[in-house]
Formats: sequence, structure tokens, C-alpha cells
Amino acid sequence: MAAQSKRMKTLSKKASDLGVLSLPDAVKALKGLEDTLPKAIKRVAFDQTVEIALRLGVDPRQADQIVRGSIVLPHGIGKSQRVLVFAQGENVKVAQTAGADFVGAKELADKIKEGWLDFDVAIATPDMMGVVGPLGRVLGPRGLMPSPRAGTVTQDVATAVREYKAGKVEFRVDNGSNLHCVVGKMSFDVVKLQENIESLLSYIRSLKPSASKGVYLRGVVVSATMLPSIVVAV
Repeated sequence: MAAQSKRMKTLSKKASDLGVLSLPDAVKALKGLEDTLPKAIKRVAFDQTVEIALRLGVDPRQADQIVRGSIVLPHGIGKSQRVLVFAQGENVKVAQTAGADFVGAKELADKIKEGWLDFDVAIATPDMMGVVGPLGRVLGPRGLMPSPRAGTVTQDVATAVREYKAGKVEFRVDNGSNLHCVVGKMSFDVVKLQENIESLLSYIRSLKPSASKGVYLRGVVVSATMLPSIVVAV
């Protein structure tokens, strides 16, 4: 295990001392965390990605307790996603007009099999699943496999492309009952980050499986690429 840097040790201590905060206070604290560093320690030079992590009271080993979905956040995620679309016929032009970065069929599938993965989202029309299906071993583990439930297998290609270009994000609970999702950038103001997080939390609450018993939302933390987590009151 790599040794923790002096910067991260200092920030982790600061974050721990904050305890549990309300969402508005947690977002403010995260954005101001680096301001507490001594002048001798360098700040991060790039715009860090802000992420939220949740601990859910579900058993992901049970099919009826898997929490997954997608949402267009109110203020996007501060990043233009590279969208790939598997399509043929008239849908090729539709996808290109909507702003897709890559559009194709078997030639794209072959390229992916060879190791090319320079895209953030893969969308497919239903008639292309015969081509896309065999890519499950490559795309599945990376969270890139098109899925009807996530809205990435659809006949309405134009809407899907525009939504992901506008900041739509996908999420799925992992085997440890944890769920991670990008909610913006450190350059976002407090209000925008808070509204993005509130929208996501509200949606995830609405997805509580009927088979889940007891406390559903058991823990929430916010963090950034090069910043430690801050615990949010739930």
C-alpha cells in the first residue's frame, strides 16, 4: 500500500475533525478544504470531480434488491461526455445530428474487441444488440454495456444522446451495498453542487426496493478526486 502524502494526511485530519455535517455545510467544507492547507503544501491545479458515495441497506446478491438507474442532473457534471452509438440505417444520421461522437455498427464492435475504449457512454438501438451482445465481457465490467434499464438501449437515439451530452449519469449498487456517482466539479458553486446532490438523493430514495427492510440510506459522504471524504448527515 502506497504511503499517504503529507497533503492528504493533513486534509484527512481536517475532514475527520469536521464530524457529520448537513449537506450544505458538507459541500461548503469540501470546497474550502484546500484553503486550510499550509502555504508550503501545493494545491491541486486541475478542476477536480466531485463524487457522492452512499451505503445502502440492501442485499445486492438478491435480484430484487439491486438499485440502479440514471438521471440528468440539474446542472450537469461539468464534463462533455464522449458518446458512442451503435446504429444502422436512418439512425446513423439521427445520432450524428444529436451530437454523438462515434456512430457505427460491426466496425465499432471490432475496434472495441481490439481494445479501443475511448468513450464514456455507449448507446445502442434494439436492432443492434446482436452486434453489441458479444461485447458484454469487455463493456460490462467497465459499466459501459448498453442497457434498457439505464436507457442506453433505445429507439429514441436522439434523446439519449442529448441527455448524456447534457450530463446524464448512471449508477448501480456494488457487491458491498455501496453506490458511487459523479455529481459535478469543484468549480461549481455550492448551490449547484447541492442541487445536483439533492436531486440524486431524492431519486435514489424513490428506488428503494420493496424487499429492502430496515434503514435504506445508511451513510453518505462527499469527496473529490484529490480530497478526502466528508460525512453527510442522513
